[in-house]
Amino acid sequence: MKSNFAQLYFRVAIGVAFFILGLDRLGAWGPYGSKNVDWGDWQHFYTYARSLMFFLPDSLAFAGAVIATGCEILFGILLVVGLFTRVAAIGSAILTFSFAVCMALANGIMSPINYSVFAVSAGFCLLASVSNYKWSIDEWLASRKPKK
Repeated sequence: MKSNFAQLYFRVAIGVAFFILGLDRLGAWGPYGSKNVDWGDWQHFYTYARSLMFFLPDSLAFAGAVIATGCEILFGILLVVGLFTRVAAIGSAILTFSFAVCMALANGIMSPINYSVFAVSAGFCLLASVSNYKWSIDEWLASRKPKK
């Protein structure tokens, strides 16, 4: 499989997932308990996020949940359109690795392994190492730069 397709597939698949999951925490897809809704509102998400960040004071855990949600929505958009792709991939690698570590601390090592969170983080590391992002705004912008 060519790396051009692989990077596009990963970017779009995980970017859409980040965007959808981030907005789910804000109730965009319906209330908690609705079909295909995991969180449905901030409170249901924050209860879970707080349990993962048990080692932080409540104010820092709240800030962490807000930052993580904002980053997931932003990174999701950037990954799908291919803008600042390397930065979004590095940020997403850090975000998912942090999530995996928190899951492991709170629920045991099998929790992030069962949900492939370490694997997703590693995928972001691979995406960050790609030399160019075919079919992206990054590629289009690079093609518009004058040749030296």
